Amino acid sequence: MPLSHLLLALAVVAVWGTNFVVIKAGLSELPPLLFATLRFFFSALPWLLFIRRPAVAWRYLVGYGVLMGFMFGLLFLALRADLAPGLASLLMQSQVFMTLLLVAWLQHERMPRLQFAGLALATTGFALIAWQSFHQTHSDVTPLGLGLALAGAFCWASANVISRSIGKVDMLGFMVWSSVFAVPPLLALSLLAEGAEGLAAMNRMSTTVWAAVAWQALGNTLFGFGAWGWLLARHPAATITPMALLIPVFGMGSSALILGEPLQAWKLGAALLVMSGLAVNVLGARVTGKA
Repeated sequence: MPLSHLLLALAVVAVWGTNFVVIKAGLSELPPLLFATLRFFFSALPWLLFIRRPAVAWRYLVGYGVLMGFMFGLLFLALRADLAPGLASLLMQSQVFMTLLLVAWLQHERMPRLQFAGLALATTGFALIAWQSFHQTHSDVTPLGLGLALAGAFCWASANVISRSIGKVDMLGFMVWSSVFAVPPLLALSLLAEGAEGLAAMNRMSTTVWAAVAWQALGNTLFGFGAWGWLLARHPAATITPMALLIPVFGMGSSALILGEPLQAWKLGAALLVMSGLAVNVLGARVTGKA
């Protein structure tokens, strides 16, 4: 892979990893469901006026959009006060293993033994985080934050099953057009749960928070998925996908440097277990030719 392509892949992973810190900045002024609504609104408009709708059935766009909307809504709720950003970047990787299990169940695809080993390693790491949430008193993770993050990861995994079912597609166009369908349910929930708080927050949004909203749409959606899809079209998936292992590294590192999130021994141990499980999973996919 040319150096320029490698640097592009690293830039995408850095954007996705550090985005957890950006989300925390947005939540300093915006209630979480409204923030998620704005994220998808500006991921769709005005871009769908210029980007062609991908050649997939509407039900896939609707299903994917609604699930990803719920995923970000749940994640934002967790990050408001119940989960540290760096730890969130690690917990959300559970979607990889949830996707494997859903595919095995719904599409009857067998998992190689190496991927079962990866699942066992990562589950041990997630169990360590769960133990801390129930047995320690600190602000890094609460049982509610853990539950919201895992529920969000399940929504992400379910969305992955949909995208997997449609095969190769223009992922940038798919993200832009599916984002439309995330807005109505998120907006309805925001009006129901946040009401006047959301309207008041909109009226006093600072430049920093508007930048956080723009980063969600432009950085994560348009640049992130657009560049990642461009790279996957030019290189084998087994060459590109292992780069995603760095997302928790950027997530935990940026949260520690920018927000001062402590990296205790238990957190580093959980990260090592989860990332080892992800690495074994990638190895198993490469061995079976499914990466």
